[in-house]
Amino acid sequence: MEFRDGLPRELTPLTDIDLRQLADTSDPRDVHLSVYLPTANRGDEQLNMTFVASRVKAIRNALEGDIERDFEATLGQVEEMLYHNPIPGERGRVIFASASSSFFVAHRIGVEPRRKLVLDNSPFILPLMEMRDDYEDYGIILMDSDEARVYSVRSKVLEQVGSSSIDLMNRHKKGGMSQKRFNRLRRGAIDAFISQIVEDLEGLEGLEGMRGLVVAGPGSVKKKLVDALPKHLQGKVIGMVDVSIDIPPGQLLAHGEEIASAHEREGEMLAIGELRRAIFKEELAAIGVNEVRDALLQGRVETLLVSKGLSIPGWICEDCKGIHEGVPPEGTCPDCGGPVSGAEIVNELAELVERTDAEMEVVSASPFLESIGGLGAILRY
Repeated sequence: MEFRDGLPRELTPLTDIDLRQLADTSDPRDVHLSVYLPTANRGDEQLNMTFVASRVKAIRNALEGDIERDFEATLGQVEEMLYHNPIPGERGRVIFASASSSFFVAHRIGVEPRRKLVLDNSPFILPLMEMRDDYEDYGIILMDSDEARVYSVRSKVLEQVGSSSIDLMNRHKKGGMSQKRFNRLRRGAIDAFISQIVEDLEGLEGLEGMRGLVVAGPGSVKKKLVDALPKHLQGKVIGMVDVSIDIPPGQLLAHGEEIASAHEREGEMLAIGELRRAIFKEELAAIGVNEVRDALLQGRVETLLVSKGLSIPGWICEDCKGIHEGVPPEGTCPDCGGPVSGAEIVNELAELVERTDAEMEVVSASPFLESIGGLGAILRY
């Protein structure tokens, strides 16, 4: 990826950001600076400058010695690039840096993050994981009986990745041809056209990693395509919508986002139902920080469910990696005697999710999940 002024020249889809690399990066000291800033609207630059100045002042007041010097060195590396003009389509930027660890990662993204500036012993990845859960990749097939276009949607960026068409009128002279014969030829051409679309979809790179497919267009040909798909692709279809083949890209994206959001909500409710059943039957479930933490450390978690916006203050031991709720103890870790530091518990658990190849589902509204503290896990065993 090319960089300009320390920032990439192009947008990065959220699913291309290496969360595992970020989760595996740490230092015993609080030297990693993580910054999330929106860049989509007029006035964001001034708001960002005010926000950064306030956070930097608060952090400076809490630091001293070597960590203060490391923070100033890191801030000096990244401060200017926080305010560069956005490129087309950019709605936010995310920067992770540590001068003392020679670590730097920067991304321009197509979705708008909440402002965040955190100094910690590792990159603060929780907002990224929440956004990634909200904006999973999916595909859109826009078609009528003569033309099909295939789009990928990655972090709200619509990109055409393929097309097919038939031109029956130009391939068959209508003069002297009966309407019955012409209709028969057209039905055969449409069937061949649909078969070609199916073949193209099966060869589409990245389809398996997509949330699903939205099939859009006028008339009933959409249903013919879905019926012709092999079962593994039929399972990818998350919705159909009637629109004109000439629909503007922005409107097509809006329809796709509406269907994808509804499908995501449906997935959240299915996961909540599975967690509820497991808890009621005292089966493969964990609730609360301690149970969930232990299950993650043992590699037993299949899916971590977290209420959107949940924040749990706590602390972590830099030696034994113990994660605990509440105020950090004075001095050292009571378990091993190692140094301790304040931590955002949900972020620490999110890092464990990445390290153990589990999944994380951020749930936007669930009274049941909130009633058990906003945190639960479906276990593998």
